[in-house]
Amino acid sequence: MSEAAQLRGRAEALAAPLPPLLAAAEHLAATVLLGSHGRRRAGVGDEFWQYRPAHGGDEARFIDWRRSGRSDAHYVREREWQAAQSIVIWVDRSQSMRFASTGRLPAKADRAAMLAMALSVLLIRGGERVGLSGTGLPPRSGEVQLMRLAATLSEAGEGDDYGAPEVRGMLPQSRALYVSDFLGDPAPVEAALTRAADRGVKGALLQVLDPQEEAFPFDGRTIFESIGGTIRHETLKAGDLRNRYIERLKERKARLSMLARTTGWQFHTHHTDDAPSSALLWLYGAMERVH
Repeated sequence: MSEAAQLRGRAEALAAPLPPLLAAAEHLAATVLLGSHGRRRAGVGDEFWQYRPAHGGDEARFIDWRRSGRSDAHYVREREWQAAQSIVIWVDRSQSMRFASTGRLPAKADRAAMLAMALSVLLIRGGERVGLSGTGLPPRSGEVQLMRLAATLSEAGEGDDYGAPEVRGMLPQSRALYVSDFLGDPAPVEAALTRAADRGVKGALLQVLDPQEEAFPFDGRTIFESIGGTIRHETLKAGDLRNRYIERLKERKARLSMLARTTGWQFHTHHTDDAPSSALLWLYGAMERVH
C-alpha cells in the first residue's frame, strides 16, 4: 500500500467518529435562535451599545458631540464588549455516565457530549475560544477547533466508576462548564470549584441524570450494580429504599446548588428524556450570566 493510501486510511479512521456528533450538535445548535453573541458590557468593540452621561474622568475624545448637542449634558458613546473569552469544558466520561435505563434513551455520556458540543458550536461561531480541561486541548477558536472537540468528545470513556472534575487548563478569569451526573464523592467537585473560584473562574454545573435515577422505580428483589462492576448491592425490598434514596438525591442537589451559589456558579439538572434544546438554552444563558 502506498504512503498516500496509508495516510488517507488513517485520516478516514480519524474522521469516522466526527460527523455523527458534530452534525448532531450543529443541528441542535441551529434549533436555538440566539442572534448575535454580544457580551452586553461596555468595552473595546465596534458595535454601538448605549449612550451614558459623561463623568468627570472621561476624556473629551470619548464624548459624542452630536448626541450631546441635543441636550444640556455631555454623553459618551459606549461600545459593546467584543473581546473573545475563553471557556473550558469538562465532560464526565466515567463508567457511570454510560447508563441508560432503556434503549429509547441516550446514555448520559452521549447526551453530555452532545450538549457540550452544541454549546461549543454556538460559542465558537460567536467568536469565543473553547477547550476541554485535562485533555491537552486548550481554548481556541475556529472550525478546526470544533473538529478537535468532536474528536475528543467521541473517544471512549474512562475506567473509573465516577468522575472527578479537572481544573487543569483553566485560565484565570475565564469561564467553565462541568457536565456530569455528580453521583460520586462530592468532595472532588467541591475542591475543583474552590480552586476555580480562587482563579476567578466562574461557570456552570450541569447534572445529567437518567429519569430512572430520579424516580427510583424499583420494588421487590433487586440487584444494584455499578456500570464498572466494582459496586454491587442486593436487596429483597427495593421499595423500602425509595424514600431514603430520593431524600439523599435531593440533599446532593441542594449541596451542589449551594456550592454553585457560594462560588458564583450556576447549577441545573437535565434528564435524558427531556428535550436537549432546553438544556442548551440554559447552558448558553448560564455562560452569559457568569460574566
